[in-house]
Amino acid sequence: MDGNTAVGTQAAPRPLHARLVVEAEPAAIWRTVSDVRRTGEWSPECRRVIPLGRVRAGTLLLGFNRRGRVWWATVSRIVRFEPEREIAWKVLTNRAVWSYTIEARPDAAVLVQTRRTPQGESGFALAFTRLLLGGQDVHDDELEAGMLAGLRRIAELVTREAH
Repeated sequence: MDGNTAVGTQAAPRPLHARLVVEAEPAAIWRTVSDVRRTGEWSPECRRVIPLGRVRAGTLLLGFNRRGRVWWATVSRIVRFEPEREIAWKVLTNRAVWSYTIEARPDAAVLVQTRRTPQGESGFALAFTRLLLGGQDVHDDELEAGMLAGLRRIAELVTREAH
């Protein structure tokens, strides 16, 4: 069974992953990625995030996304928040868990972004992706390419803001 096989109204799309070495202190990277309001500066799909309260574990996030002419909103909850290490949120509308993890190194840091669907995706999310976003495989390919582009943009922002 591959990662995109549907079972009833659930599916387990493949995990998505992007990784980049950033020549910056973990604290500088953290300041950027943990400010979720800035997501639109680097994400090719998520245009805006509004936290409903102080950003920490348990905080709800409203996300506004766009792909081509298709716009949609999401509601997420921050499920992990470890300063200078990791921020992760679960999209309540499709059950995907997104994260940024910072791995400190002596002269740099590794920034990793993942998207996992440990509970599969809802029937609504699968239909939405199939009908409006080109299908699961196409959308996953676009997301993964966008993740790496986003990490590169984050690195540019962190470097620029350090000077």
